[in-house]
Amino acid sequence: MVRKTIYITESQAEKLAILAKLERVSESELVRRGLDLVLQRPSRNPEVRRRAMGIIGIVASGDTDVSERHDEYLAEIYSHDQLADTQEP
Repeated sequence: MVRKTIYITESQAEKLAILAKLERVSESELVRRGLDLVLQRPSRNPEVRRRAMGIIGIVASGDTDVSERHDEYLAEIYSHDQLADTQEP
C-alpha cells in the first residue's frame, strides 16, 4: 500500500468515523472504497466519450417512442426477468 495524506472537512471526518464504526471497518478502508467508486466512473476523456456516443442508435428496435417510454419498456423487461427467476427449470 501507498501512504497518502488527505484533507477532509470536520463534517466528513465525523461521518467517516460513524460509518466506520457501524460497518466495523477502518476509516482508511472506507476511503479506499470511495476512491474505487470514483475511479470506476465512466471516462471523461473526450475521445472515449466520442466513441461511446458513436454507437448510439446503431441498433434499430422498430419502436419509434423509446425516448418517451423508456421507463415503461425497462419496467416490462425487469418484470419478465423477475418472472423468469422465480420459475423452476
